[in-house]
Amino acid sequence: METNIWGKIATFVNVHGETDIQAANVSIRKNIHFRGMTVFILACAIIIASVGLNLNSIPVIIGAMLISPVMGPILGFGLGLATNDTTLVKDALKNFLIMVGISIVASAVYFLLSPLSPSQKTELLARTNPTIYDVLIALFGGAAGMFATARKEGGSTVIPGVAIATALMPPLCTIGYGLSHLDPKFIFGALYLFIINSIFIALATFLVAKYLRFPSVYDEDEKRRRRARRIVGVIMLIIIVPSIISAVQIVRETNFERNVETLVEKNKTVGRSYIFNYTIEKQGRGHAVQLFVAGEVLPDSEKESIYQDAEELGIKRNQISFHEDAAIRAGVDGELLKNFYEDNSKRIQELDATVKELNAELDAYKAKELPADILAAEITSQYDGITGVTVSRGEAVDPVSGTSTDQIIVLLTVTEPLSKATIEKMTNWLRVRLETENVVILQN
Repeated sequence: METNIWGKIATFVNVHGETDIQAANVSIRKNIHFRGMTVFILACAIIIASVGLNLNSIPVIIGAMLISPVMGPILGFGLGLATNDTTLVKDALKNFLIMVGISIVASAVYFLLSPLSPSQKTELLARTNPTIYDVLIALFGGAAGMFATARKEGGSTVIPGVAIATALMPPLCTIGYGLSHLDPKFIFGALYLFIINSIFIALATFLVAKYLRFPSVYDEDEKRRRRARRIVGVIMLIIIVPSIISAVQIVRETNFERNVETLVEKNKTVGRSYIFNYTIEKQGRGHAVQLFVAGEVLPDSEKESIYQDAEELGIKRNQISFHEDAAIRAGVDGELLKNFYEDNSKRIQELDATVKELNAELDAYKAKELPADILAAEITSQYDGITGVTVSRGEAVDPVSGTSTDQIIVLLTVTEPLSKATIEKMTNWLRVRLETENVVILQN
């Protein structure tokens, strides 16, 4: 039973029946050369990728990787090592160097002439810090590319996918950017990433070619085989160790940032103080966080509480520093702040009182307004011969005592003078209507 299971598994993963070694050899050898049309295609792809990095546009970068022919020499180099074909290895290496030279020169020229300065450099910076994950992507991407090339049906969509996943173009463009701006961080970081990708794609090609039993061009003895293994092992060690260190650093940075964010969120408000901002900086091999405090200066007891929360999150005391320039100290500063608030409060109360007085005066003024239009309509509807009505408020002044009293004057424009009885009747009506005794009616 167990034998049958292993037999089925072996049949399921067997790829030798689908392999076309001759076609794969022809395809790889054909695509390693950079001359004629391939040079222009490469230059165009590099310019497109540089524009994508300049604009921080991922879709443009992906488009450049799709049309780029940079995979050819790398696959050829790996196949040459696997088949002991020194001519192919030399040819692939020569074309690889030509490809790298064309790419770096084209991208450097673009960034020198480009009037645009990258507003965001996230895509450029992403190509300057290689990790072990880039090693894994290049290794398995290269293996997928070699399996696809050796398959009878051809690579179909796998090769473009490998070109995107392993991202060979953007590092070359980033090197060009670094050269155009004389920035060693971009030059060496991107160069290291490109070397990692290239070597591990070639290594994957080598391993898959061995697994698929590509025939050797020349017979190789055991001594030569051991020497080749040692060389490959040393190269792998040189490449992998720095990338593992870089990956560990990235993981530590990410965890530290996450822990600091948790610490700040938990202690956003402490008593009458609050943390309004924070920054994270490198400190030797570790990191430090600066907390910016506003409100009142934190007492030692509150700082101790923050320290304890930090230690629970794996952040040491010496990694934390408080900046309280925006905080108010107890004592002198506290008294000044208190006086400031009291003074403002007093001014606000005075302004409120003034507003109330003005509102009262406005209400009183509005209360004194006479409904002239309504009175005119009422008078003309009750008495005939009146063609105009003017209502105004005035003052009656006693020339002897100098005292004055409010008085309402009604001026009537009439066709014929009204009788004394009519005037007296209208006067009494207006006194009731306007709620005042001082009403004078004049005729014109």
